[in-house]
Amino acid sequence: MAKYVGARQKRVEDPRLITGNARYLEDVQLPGMLHAAVLRSPYAHARIDSIDTSAASRLPGVVAVFTGQDFADLNPLPCAWQAGGVTNNANTPRVLEIDKVTHTGMGIAVVVAEDRYAAEDALAHIEVAYSVLPTVVDAKKATEAGAPQLHENAPDNICMTWECGDQDGTDRALGASDVVIREHLTNQRLIPTAMEPRGAIGSYDPGTEEYTVWMTSQAPHVMRLLMTAFVMGIPETKMRCLSPQVGGAFGSKIFLYPEYPMVAVLAQKLGRPVKWTESRQENYIATTHGRDHQTDFEVGALRDGTITALKVTTYANLGGTLSTIAPGIPTSLYGSMLSGTYKIPHLHCQVYGVYTNTAMVDAYRGAGRPEATFVIERAVDLVARELNLDPAEVRRKNFIQPEDFPYEPASNLLNGLAYDSGEYEKALERALEQVGYREFRQEQQEARQQGRYLGIGLSSYVEICGVAPSKWVGLPGEGWGAGLWESANVRVHLTGKTVVTTGSQSHGQGLETTMAQVVADELGIPIEDIEVKHSDTMSTPFGYGTYGSRSAAVGTIALYNSVQRIKEKARKLGAHMLEASEEDVVYQDGNVFVKGSPEQAKTIQEIAGAAAVAYDLPAGMEPFLDDTAYYDPPNCTYPFGTHICIVEVDTDTGRVEIKRYLSVDDCGPVINPLIADGQVQGGITQGIAQALYEFAAYDDSGQLLTASMMDYAIPKAEHLPHFENSHTVTPSPVNPMGIKGIGEAGTIASAPAVVNAVVDALSPFGIRDINMPLTPQAVWRAIQEAGR
Repeated sequence: MAKYVGARQKRVEDPRLITGNARYLEDVQLPGMLHAAVLRSPYAHARIDSIDTSAASRLPGVVAVFTGQDFADLNPLPCAWQAGGVTNNANTPRVLEIDKVTHTGMGIAVVVAEDRYAAEDALAHIEVAYSVLPTVVDAKKATEAGAPQLHENAPDNICMTWECGDQDGTDRALGASDVVIREHLTNQRLIPTAMEPRGAIGSYDPGTEEYTVWMTSQAPHVMRLLMTAFVMGIPETKMRCLSPQVGGAFGSKIFLYPEYPMVAVLAQKLGRPVKWTESRQENYIATTHGRDHQTDFEVGALRDGTITALKVTTYANLGGTLSTIAPGIPTSLYGSMLSGTYKIPHLHCQVYGVYTNTAMVDAYRGAGRPEATFVIERAVDLVARELNLDPAEVRRKNFIQPEDFPYEPASNLLNGLAYDSGEYEKALERALEQVGYREFRQEQQEARQQGRYLGIGLSSYVEICGVAPSKWVGLPGEGWGAGLWESANVRVHLTGKTVVTTGSQSHGQGLETTMAQVVADELGIPIEDIEVKHSDTMSTPFGYGTYGSRSAAVGTIALYNSVQRIKEKARKLGAHMLEASEEDVVYQDGNVFVKGSPEQAKTIQEIAGAAAVAYDLPAGMEPFLDDTAYYDPPNCTYPFGTHICIVEVDTDTGRVEIKRYLSVDDCGPVINPLIADGQVQGGITQGIAQALYEFAAYDDSGQLLTASMMDYAIPKAEHLPHFENSHTVTPSPVNPMGIKGIGEAGTIASAPAVVNAVVDALSPFGIRDINMPLTPQAVWRAIQEAGR
């Protein structure tokens, strides 16, 4: 039979999405439902002296108004991933702030009304007296003497100081290098801007004392655990969490936000369901941001281009309080990956996690790996520039070779883990061949003689994903406060129709299609006979959700393992039905038959029926084809690849035009090339956006200047080139399918490819770096300062 895995199968979830039949949070309407609106602080740093809600309470349609004092019995939200092995001076938000705010947009009161309009209008009638305090928005400046202090338990505004690698050995290697290049990089703050803003609905049943919370979340099981056990102090079994169709997330919907427990408690207090949805402006000021690193690095090399050492110091802006996994992003997922695809013998990274009067910063597509790749890929290009070598040749010289795997980066950078597999040069060579690298260099020289400035940028990346080994990532290791295994249940019903429930959570990845493809191939049944269910804590096994490109490498492997046990049970029952020895039968393409006699087979549908009615089962066999698997992998997976960008820079205006963009990615065997290409293209778009357009800007008082789409530059289709995508295939030894992950690869590789291309185009002017975003103004200014 034709195989599904590897086929460009159209997504089975798309018909409901494109016909408007998908059910998002805004579509959920409950009888008697009230609407909540949150009053948010207009100040970035202030004490709350008093709040008078009396006028708002008297307005028509207003049911109740609450302040932080009304939720004082609830615990602050937890920070579930604190940096491992070091002290974290943790400060997290409350459901509503009581005494003090540390960034604009923090909630201090909530109005509940019969409709959203009445609730929003009533906010203007709440009177608040503040004592405004000094602010600091720059992470490095926040650590300097005399800077305003945000939290008493965090001297110099430092949440944690974390390091990895060997500082002494790295310093010695830098001292012995032929050349040492030093550079300062800014990885600017970004706003995720999912199509659907966040929202939540809470309801409460006083008869059972049970809560139900609908939410726009990437991890409903984790949200239930955090809300019940850590915030509300109730049994986990007393809450059901559901994520309806989620309209994008990019990491920003992993986390527990104050509004989620708020609607649950409001529903209990008022005896009616309560709904809250944020506006786009709230989404920009109160939902997490991403990136925001200031980095200084030193890279050492020999004259032949061999890299000898890399030393990195990064100030990571964490915002005014900690989001759910904020400290883990600039540490375990950033510092640990600074070796990149290269065999660098000496490395050291020191990270300062810093509080500032800005919105919380947490995972954004790629989460630490784009920042690490940007550092190492800029460093490699600067080495090539300093030594007058070709950047492709410097990469070849320093690549980890296929025979080196499993490869542990030097200085125990990965804290005991090792890269699983890789053929980095193969991906680079294919990309160079497809782009016509040699021919382009000739074209580039001819263009310069005509006064045109073309540039080419390479980015060879490796990422850590399928983040899961509980022993490594958990409290004894990297500091995550739980495990990170994943789950799946497979049930083959009497008719052969199959239902899969998974702890992973699909919000655009196409899991309903790719998981069905795997089951269809393994069981040998039509994909139309398979349903994949997710996103409801009542009807799915506990799982940690979808982020870190883990749905395939962890969630799908749990599914694969469950299916293997289903097949084995079906094989044994099939042998019984055929009156044959178990050792003599095989399971193949949905049939069980005696070896050599496929014409006398029992189909999976016949076997499922026999298992369901249970009239005649082998001794000791339980009825029904049903299995639940939990998978905790022994290692992460490490996808890789090379991206190449060609640009032309208008030196009169500073405008950058992308002429070509090409990617060669390796995520192991590809389950669905159509979906994989879509994931890569979306990721590339976000990386290009960071390189050229996007930047969340605050003024010195902590006001977000880019608080709407009028000011925050999201690229349009007209700004993007045609993407040329291809793949190499290097299976991972970590799991039985050899798969790795692809959802974040495009974002990780693309920003350095674009920046390297622009800097290459402007090399005749002596320009060696421009901080992102490379807007026309920034590029033009760099050209002018270079003395054109």
